[in-house]
Amino acid sequence: MTRLQGCGTALVTPFTDRGEVDYPALRALVEWQIAEEIDFLVPCGSTGEAQTLDDSERERVVAAVLETAGGRVPVMAGATSNDTARAVVEARRMCRLGADYILTATPYYNKPTQGGLFRHFTAVADASTKPICLYNVPGRTAVNLQPAVALQLAEHPNVMGIKEASGDLAQVMQILRGRPERFAVLSGDDWLTLAIVAAGGDGLVSVTSNEMPGPMRALVHLILSGDLEKARDWHYRLLPLMDANFLETNPAPVKAALALTGRIRNVLRLPLVPVTEKTRTALATSLKDLGVEI
Repeated sequence: MTRLQGCGTALVTPFTDRGEVDYPALRALVEWQIAEEIDFLVPCGSTGEAQTLDDSERERVVAAVLETAGGRVPVMAGATSNDTARAVVEARRMCRLGADYILTATPYYNKPTQGGLFRHFTAVADASTKPICLYNVPGRTAVNLQPAVALQLAEHPNVMGIKEASGDLAQVMQILRGRPERFAVLSGDDWLTLAIVAAGGDGLVSVTSNEMPGPMRALVHLILSGDLEKARDWHYRLLPLMDANFLETNPAPVKAALALTGRIRNVLRLPLVPVTEKTRTALATSLKDLGVEI
């Protein structure tokens, strides 16, 4: 296969109690993810609270992930802005750092038309020296990249795939049916991984693999290999944790879960706040049911 496949982790960005980036904790997370055989890493996305990191912090986070990974797994760096010019600058910056791929989401807040989305992504793809992955996440951005436009963009030689988090299976299938051979379709929703990959998708950019990298990778590879019986078993075992991770706004739940296991501190940047005790209890129950020591 020439397309990117497998399970990538949308990495959280750990913070210290003072709210500064905790680089030792970040490096430890990367080492653990690689030891668990994750296929690729995605720093500075929405799970990484990229929009509350300043330019310097985003650079240092991606640089730390790249240095720690040391070429053992590909790194797909987030580079998103609702200002096309800034998105271009951010993509170029991540390319200079040495990221293998660039993940860039639909512009948030200003709600561009489909024509505006096409021109925005084309500008980023033209400027990037690394392949870019489109990211469609209308629940966060208030705009949906329609399949026809996604397929137009797929013809750009520098657009390598899409992380699809619309939650609309019919839309994903339209992209799968019409895509070029080299164009990867990655689920952006943990709970839809079974359906999307079984329908012909290539993998997942996962939140839950922050907590369970090995099992989430196993789920994706079982589906890719056609072992749907075992894949269904893994899916339903992991589903309560997938659900718990979205009881409140991501990444608050996954950070709480990682704090329960001692990997990071339960610190977010405003306007995000730590989860309620009810959600924390649900996370703890789900982790224990999966055999995780808390």
